[in-house]
Amino acid sequence: MPTAAAAVVSRDGVLAATGDTDRPFRLASVTKLLAALASLVAIEEETIALPEPAGPPGATVEHLLAHASGLGFDTGVLMPPGRKRIYSNTGYEALGDHLAAAAGMPFADYLAAAVLDPLGMAATDLRDGSPAHGGWSTVADLARFAGELLAPTLIAPTTLADATRVHFPGLDGVLPGVGPQRPLDWGLGFELRDHKSPHWTGAANSPATYGHFGGAGTFLWVDPDVAVACIALTDREFGPWALDAWPALSDEVVAWTRAANVAGR
Repeated sequence: MPTAAAAVVSRDGVLAATGDTDRPFRLASVTKLLAALASLVAIEEETIALPEPAGPPGATVEHLLAHASGLGFDTGVLMPPGRKRIYSNTGYEALGDHLAAAAGMPFADYLAAAVLDPLGMAATDLRDGSPAHGGWSTVADLARFAGELLAPTLIAPTTLADATRVHFPGLDGVLPGVGPQRPLDWGLGFELRDHKSPHWTGAANSPATYGHFGGAGTFLWVDPDVAVACIALTDREFGPWALDAWPALSDEVVAWTRAANVAGR
């Protein structure tokens, strides 16, 4: 691929990195992880609440975060909320609009104040303002973000734990670029590995692994069982190559981490 950078991160910082970690890459849907954390901050601040109405009739903030609102991928309402897991950019645009209205500021400004500035992510921004896919960032910045997910400071650990459990369990759906999943489990913005097959993470990743990938050839996952996160940013559009390369890389990262932990003892 033309350009790539990657890192493995623990609670104590970056364990390994390769490529230009200060080069900005288009995140595509990895942006949704930033939007999710900003939403969790807003929930703790009581700016918004999970059960309050948002998006299409009958939907709530929780539905939008968990891709259960009934909105289509890039379209309007396809069905009532809670019937199926429909991965939805439209849902995240609605979430961003709802949060912006509640906070009285553009979503990009809230994201900066709630997440980017406190974590020192100065190289990260929303270039078109979209909470669904507008983010650009660097591996160095996302390493700070991943460190926050491993040891949260902006939100309570219990809030993160709730966000990384299944919401609206039992919903089937299609994981874009990967295929149908029964069920397609999702948290509050975080895609959950569980026992999905096929999947973009590795077979060695624990079921507790959560994260997201993007159509720009990007991913970030966190595996609580080995207490590490892995970030890979590229400028090659997502395709079959990724489903070959990413699981293999993820398995190597998990094996390397486990071996390092054993050696460290």
